[in-house]
Amino acid sequence: MRVHPKSIKKMKNHLRELTVRGNKWSNPEREEKLRRYTSGWINYYRYADMKKLMEDTDEWLRHRIRAVYWRQWKRVRTRYKIFLALHLPEWQVHKMANCRKGTWRAAEMLNTVLTKAIIVDKLGYPSMTAHYLKIRVNY
Repeated sequence: MRVHPKSIKKMKNHLRELTVRGNKWSNPEREEKLRRYTSGWINYYRYADMKKLMEDTDEWLRHRIRAVYWRQWKRVRTRYKIFLALHLPEWQVHKMANCRKGTWRAAEMLNTVLTKAIIVDKLGYPSMTAHYLKIRVNY
């Protein structure tokens, strides 16, 4: 069984709405809404073979989450403190905290700081791939 492309598009649009950088949700609230939506969507399509789709969507979703955090850390001083707390070398802290790239590009740079393990384990955001692999039903 395959997931219809329109369903995938609707899912990604809903995930976009849940990870808009400008909304005023707290991070735990955003995490809870993402968890509820993704688990419901995956439970509905648990008979489909969509491991690759979940991996790609997971990467894209984590990138959007990094963009949300970058947007929240507005000031250079805030970024500097956070990067120092994450035990980065001084040169890398200075380089990343003073980055003047756009939000999406800066979020790409945050891959080294906000890794998959930190986003999923410490911050509590859902991993679509892990949930799918746990509940999938393949014949």
